[in-house]
Amino acid sequence: KISVIEVPTDDPASAAVVNEPVLFPDGGNPGNSGELRPTEGCHDITVLPRKDMAAGACMGDGVMMDISDPVEPVVTETVRDENFAFWHSATFSNTAKSVIFTDELGGGGAATCNEEIGPKRGADAIYSLKGGKKNPRLDFASYFKIDRHQADTENCVAHNGSLIPVMGKDYFVQSWYQGGVSVIDFNDPENPREIGYFDRGPLSEEELQLGGSWSAYYYNGHVYSSDIQQGFDVLKLDDRRLKRAEKVTYDEFNPQSQPKYRPGR
Repeated sequence: KISVIEVPTDDPASAAVVNEPVLFPDGGNPGNSGELRPTEGCHDITVLPRKDMAAGACMGDGVMMDISDPVEPVVTETVRDENFAFWHSATFSNTAKSVIFTDELGGGGAATCNEEIGPKRGADAIYSLKGGKKNPRLDFASYFKIDRHQADTENCVAHNGSLIPVMGKDYFVQSWYQGGVSVIDFNDPENPREIGYFDRGPLSEEELQLGGSWSAYYYNGHVYSSDIQQGFDVLKLDDRRLKRAEKVTYDEFNPQSQPKYRPGR
């Protein structure tokens, strides 16, 4: 189950849980004795308010929800992937025609960005989103994983990120722990590609150490990345394809809610 919390904007201190709906009455994905985690809740839920839709990454399942009544969310589509070990997060495209789900294989502490693990595990899975909020359909389009193989001493897997607000286009900035920060073009959901990155290299050449970019978010002209061991990075994107994003100014930023935006706000 999940918790729905009502927060009065004029009195946030009186916030309260108003519902705890069970999204998987059948128990969800039971997992297996290997790497697949069972569905025990949702790690991340991202809402698209203008469409009354939400996408949930729920450990063993990916789901779409109708949130026309936010207190009573309704699961409208469920997907599973044999290559996913842990459905970690979900992000809608700018056009709301696709959804990126991430697989945190190894829980963030393992070296998975290498030839042995391959390009389909510990990766992003991009799904085309068809139909309306009452009857959405998620159709698998492709995987994306950084092809910059990392050392076996570097923990690396798909992790937190956000859209870059280029009107009518789909660009995503994402952290990969010691794989660094990646900028992804997924305008063609079947052929995503990396168009830029920031990577410090391994913390150690001798042993696996936990580190790297835990989250990377775009906000008002810059990418802000929190590095587990080396602090806070502010990155400037210098790419003509992303210039229009600089005209968008947010008053606030919440990566779990994707507002409608336009140049100037």
